Amino acid sequence: MNITLKNIHKSFGRVHANNNINVTLTEGQIVGVLGENGAGKSTLMKILSGFQPADSGEIWIDDQFVSYDGPEAAIGRGIGMLQQDPLDVGAFTVLENFVYGRSGGILPRWSQAEQELNRYVRDFGFELDPTLWIEQLSIAQRQQLEIVRLFALGVKVLILDEPTTGISADQKAILFDALRRLAHDDKLIVLLVSHKLEDVIDLCDSVIVLRAGERVGDMMMPDSATITPEQISATKTHLVELMFGQEMALHERSLATLGETVMSLDDLHMRSKRLDISGVRLSIRAGEIIGLAGLDGSGQELFMRAACGLAPVHSGHIRLGERDLTGKPYRHFMQTGVIFGAAGRLEEGLIAGLTLTEHLALVESTAGAIHWPRMVDETNARIAHYNVRGQANSRIEQLSGGNQQRMLMALLPENPRVLILEQPTRGLDVDSSRWIWQQLLERRQRGAAILFSSPELDELVAYSDRILVFYAGRIYEIPDVAGITIDRLGHLIGGEFNG
Repeated sequence: MNITLKNIHKSFGRVHANNNINVTLTEGQIVGVLGENGAGKSTLMKILSGFQPADSGEIWIDDQFVSYDGPEAAIGRGIGMLQQDPLDVGAFTVLENFVYGRSGGILPRWSQAEQELNRYVRDFGFELDPTLWIEQLSIAQRQQLEIVRLFALGVKVLILDEPTTGISADQKAILFDALRRLAHDDKLIVLLVSHKLEDVIDLCDSVIVLRAGERVGDMMMPDSATITPEQISATKTHLVELMFGQEMALHERSLATLGETVMSLDDLHMRSKRLDISGVRLSIRAGEIIGLAGLDGSGQELFMRAACGLAPVHSGHIRLGERDLTGKPYRHFMQTGVIFGAAGRLEEGLIAGLTLTEHLALVESTAGAIHWPRMVDETNARIAHYNVRGQANSRIEQLSGGNQQRMLMALLPENPRVLILEQPTRGLDVDSSRWIWQQLLERRQRGAAILFSSPELDELVAYSDRILVFYAGRIYEIPDVAGITIDRLGHLIGGEFNG
């Protein structure tokens, strides 16, 4: 299968997301699609996969013009996409989502479908229980489910939007080996949208680069089997210059003066269906940044939610200053200045279908009527201050992932006591990630304590004062981050506490 995109245009209001894009894709290739957040990458991929129509332009498959009106029709032509926020059905189990959308009648052969699911899961090295509900899965597990579902549907063009979030190095190696086999041996086309340049260099044969909606360059990747560290560094530098038009300066680590204890966890005990975390003792000081590391499902998600009233505590105490909030719901924590930010932007942080102004109104308005003209003015001011590529009347789902994250930052209070953030830079390019951290560090300077999780080891080392490593419900503290290497942190995440 060969695909040609001709003169693709797509606008959202005054934002020209794709401007005359031309791309030719040949079977047997793994192609990276790069660009800063808001460059038009996801929009172009959604057009190719049927999730959005182009304003103008054409798609040709094997020298024939094609037109389809949705993702189901695109899958029928062999084109499937895994998006950053997986499109699954929350009321279904893993197995029900796996078979959802297939032809063959209302009642599938469940035992046969389960065997097929388990075979794909084993091949990729994933861990998915067919009986679990979607709400019991992490974002990474939901991504894994969508990957195996698309393969089972027989796609010949596989589009992956940030597929390695939250999976281990071993799982990524298995996934990449499978993608290479499928592309090079089975003649699939694999398109990888990623902000992780290491993944792009490791996996892709070539890349195309978008900037401000236009294709600005392309580049062949060195052979990953023989590439040297010097070549990796030079390739990263060139890719960054293509993406941003300039080289990015290195982050300089800064230390803040720590204040008094703002939150204390005393002998905390938390339980979930898979984990039991007990004996947690932690004092968090104003201005302190604590990074939470661990493979997906190791306990950091349960810990963060329990620490702000979103998950039950079996025993122990959570105190904000002198106030005991143990067992209180999240709204009590929020009223005292503890703010939680979920990794799932459109699942928990934002509301699809609402405009940016409506989101701000939900956050800012108290009881009584909303003064909409004033709210529009305030939304425009925050759009300008936080550099959001969107308009006050834009629906939140029309924004790119990076701009959704900027809007989430715009909705945070300016002076919280404690910020608890799941993967605050998930899916963001290097420039957008640094911008997010600039906003967080400003709040830190004003006295906010920050707890954050991240699958990016370099991010944890760069910004944390302390790191808590989670492994199967156990917690290992790294009190001196300046003395830890990324390699050592990786071993700790794998449970090698005595190495």
